[in-house]
Amino acid sequence: MPRRMMIAGNWKMHGQRSDLVFFEQLAPHAATAVAAGVDVLICPPATLLAPVAERCANAAIFVGAQDCHAHSSGAHTGDVSAAMVRDAGAEYVILGHSERRADHGETSTLVRSKAQSALAAGLIPIICVGETREQREAGEAFDIVGAQLSASLPADAAVLVIAYEPVWAIGTGLTASPSDVAQMHAHIRTQLPDPAGTRVIYGGSVKPGNAGELMALDDVDGALVGGASLDVDPFAAIITAAIHGCAVR
Repeated sequence: MPRRMMIAGNWKMHGQRSDLVFFEQLAPHAATAVAAGVDVLICPPATLLAPVAERCANAAIFVGAQDCHAHSSGAHTGDVSAAMVRDAGAEYVILGHSERRADHGETSTLVRSKAQSALAAGLIPIICVGETREQREAGEAFDIVGAQLSASLPADAAVLVIAYEPVWAIGTGLTASPSDVAQMHAHIRTQLPDPAGTRVIYGGSVKPGNAGELMALDDVDGALVGGASLDVDPFAAIITAAIHGCAVR
């Protein structure tokens, strides 16, 4: 059975209740996508998880969080556990995003602990990996990504998503070439316990202008979209590119 594609929107530190009209506008696009074999996911900030989940309860839109704590509860001021994320209505959680690794010093070992906690709470982890520009130019990209995967993946992960996001392409306007993406996604699959069944999606300045070429690649199962997920029109165009990509597989 072919893998379903996924277009995931990472809203990062954007969004307020006044922006929830977005989901009414996105709903018809998501319904078309799901019928065509493409899942649509939005990961809003934690403050909007519950209201977004309520808005999406009867829509073909999955909801995810942008992070969770490794512990199920405790004295961790300002943190949110995986169980709390699930209780708010989320089904997915992004873990190990390069901005978390850089801004908060998160290690792959911590990402693995968070993934284990997420799985225990009934969430599907989206584990992010990717190299810096310096590492790619030094010829270390495959080794770096392989090491991140090895240290980040929980041993008992039956269902998860991998997001390849070259750090140098996130929010910079730069995008890895289709050849670079195809080679890295193929490499990632060789490191996975279930290479045929695991979705591997691409992130890094995905926009309507480059989505078609990227979504047509055999080993690309969708995209993790940043800025372009904040407005319905560009996000819908990326969803359409995934539908076309799914149709030609």
